[in-house]
This record gives sequence, structure tokens and C-alpha cells, in this order.
Amino acid sequence: MDGSPGSLTSLRSRNRLLVLDAVRRHGRISRVGIARATGLSRTTVSGLVAGLLAEGVLTESAETSVPPAARGGRPATPLTLNPEGGGLLGVHLRHTDIRVLLADLSGGVLGERHHRVDVDHRPDEALDFIAGTALDLVATAGRDAGRIFGMGVAVSAPVQSRSHTLSLPSMLSGWTDADFATRLGERIGLPVHVGNDADLGALAEWTFGAGRGVDDLIYIMVSDGVGAGLILDGRPYQGSTGAAGELGHIAVVDGGYVCRCGNRGCLETAVGAQALTAAFSRTRGPDTTIADLVALLAADDPGARRVVTDAGHLIGRALAGICAMLEPRMVIIGGEVAAVGRPLLDGVRDVLTHRLPPALSQGITVSGGHLGDRAEVLGAIVLATHRTSAHLLAPRFERTTRDSGPSGQAPQIM
Repeated sequence: MDGSPGSLTSLRSRNRLLVLDAVRRHGRISRVGIARATGLSRTTVSGLVAGLLAEGVLTESAETSVPPAARGGRPATPLTLNPEGGGLLGVHLRHTDIRVLLADLSGGVLGERHHRVDVDHRPDEALDFIAGTALDLVATAGRDAGRIFGMGVAVSAPVQSRSHTLSLPSMLSGWTDADFATRLGERIGLPVHVGNDADLGALAEWTFGAGRGVDDLIYIMVSDGVGAGLILDGRPYQGSTGAAGELGHIAVVDGGYVCRCGNRGCLETAVGAQALTAAFSRTRGPDTTIADLVALLAADDPGARRVVTDAGHLIGRALAGICAMLEPRMVIIGGEVAAVGRPLLDGVRDVLTHRLPPALSQGITVSGGHLGDRAEVLGAIVLATHRTSAHLLAPRFERTTRDSGPSGQAPQIM
């Protein structure tokens, strides 16, 4: 089968991806709805849906949506992604810990593991944990390894938009091998695709969370580092090299602390998790955590409220110029620090209200993320879905011809 760009096979695969994306974005949608959402003809949609139903990737919902009485005709049968149709693996590599998740095609979580490790300086241990945990999650969930289509990895570092490798020098200081996706893929026997964690957090909140239905948004991930992911005009935006959204490395404090990027006074040195908890080290001890800070806020502690509100003000200062240029409809605050809640959001809102013209500030909603600390790893799942579309979307007979070995067996996770 000719899969070259411009061939009928390539066009069919792209159209199948459009259909699956429409179903994923809407959750439940009719064939007519897919045609409207994708611009494909009803005949094309019907043929593609029939193939996806036969392969078990889509399923018809038991509920029906009744058309307006004026139209008459048969009720439309909604389509949904079939949770049993396959699975995908997602990984979030932060500086201090790793999260590995197995999900079905609809984004439902089948299994999850979390491990604290110095990711920056112990890459081999990190890769060993990811590979071993991926195998264990698939086995524990009782899933057919041949129906696990790929792995997405969210990393706390810029990723080259063309090669999908870490930009060098990397913020993950011990990862001198930029193509670690190849090393990891060899261990698990699956395609591995890498993206920046803030970019993928934005993708997840746009697909599953607070940003559903909003086609211009900025997602701010505030954890041990600070990053931003952009959705502009309904498309993820990473910039010319993939480094767009490095909000944490905008200088906001004159004469501030030296950042790991080499500059001084960067936003993440003032509002990251370590900076916020360090503010209480003298009064609460050096082991203060974000959970402790949340508890202090719940008790209406004035010091905690001041620290978090000030952090919101600094984030708002870094955002104001970006919002003036891009005019997003929504700013979503996610990441570990977002658990502190309203004082942080209020601080961001206050600065945007005072630094932007009313015509701009009144049109921007500032919201907490809906996906919590799973946003980035769920974004990695979405990335894996898109990047492994050749496996997921090619008709079954094409996959068998292209991917099977001499014995005719489907490839297994190794």
C-alpha cells in the first residue's frame, strides 16, 4: 500500500485522524456532526466510521440524539471512542519525580505509578523506572500488548519542534543524550514521542479539561519550574524552534536569585514550589510542602495568603504583555502549585485587570485547571495518539502487512 504523502492511503489516514479527533473533542458525536466538524463529506465520514467501528476503535452509544421535529427522519446515533479499542502510555518527567500512566483510547485511566527520583542527574534510573513500570501497567491491566499504540513523554525542558528531541543545552542537566526517546523506545518496543510538559498540559486541558471549547488560551504550569503552553486559533503553538512558552525564565525580580538557566530573577525562582515553601522555612521548618501551604491557606493564615497572592501578582506581570499581544480568551493555572487555589488566581486577575486595557482584560477568564497534577501526563497521552496515528488509524490489514514479523504475529512490548 502506498503511504507516501499525497497518496490515497495517506489521505485516508489523515481523514481517519480528523474523524477520531472530532470524536475525542466532542465525547459523543453523530456522523452528521463529524461531517460538520471536519469538513468531510457525509459519504466519506460514513465509510471511515464503518471501518473504525469494524476495528473496534469507535463504538455506537446506546443513547440517541433526536433531531429537530422539523427535520424528521431517524434519530442520529452518537459515536464514542471505544475504551476497549486499545491503549496508550503517558509519562511526565519532572525535575524531581516521574509519573507513568496507562490510558484507554477515550482517556480513561487504567493504571498509574509515581516515583520520586532526581531526574536531572539520574537519567538511567529514570529510564529503567519508566520501562519497567510501563510493562507492569500493561500486564496488570490485562491489556493486549499488541493494542498499546505508543508512548508520549512530557519533559520539563524545551523540545525541538522539528526533531522532537531536547533542545541543547537542556534544562534537564544530566541528559546529554538529546535523543533519549530512541533509547526508551528500544526498551519497550513502542514508538516514543516527546513534548514539553507545559505544552502538553495545555493540550490536555484544551482536550479534556477547563479549556474545552476555547480555541485561544494560555496554560500556566506552576510546579518546581514554571512554563506556559499556548493554544492559538484552535492549534497548539510552540514557536519556530519549540521554545515558545518558557515563561519561567522571564526576569521579574531585579537582583533576584540566580536561576538554573543562568539568568537572575527569573519567574520560577520567585513563584515555583521551592520558592513558595522556602518562604516558610524559618517559621515552619525546612520540610514545608505545598500541601502544608494549602492547609495554612485553609486556616486563613495571613502569611500564607500574602505569599501566594504575591506569587499571583508576579505571574500576572509576566503574563500581561503576552495577553496584550495574543488576546487569549482564557488563562488556565495548573501544576503542583495551582492547588493553593483562589489567592493565586486572584493575584493573577488583579494584575491583568490593572495592566491591560478594559477591552482586553474583561474578555479574559482566569481559571484553575480541571485535571490537577495529571494534566501533563494526559497531554502526553494525546501526543502519543496523534503521533502514532499510522498504527492507530491504518486499516487492520495494512497494519498486519506492515508491522508483523516473519511469524505474522503483531509486535509485542519488549
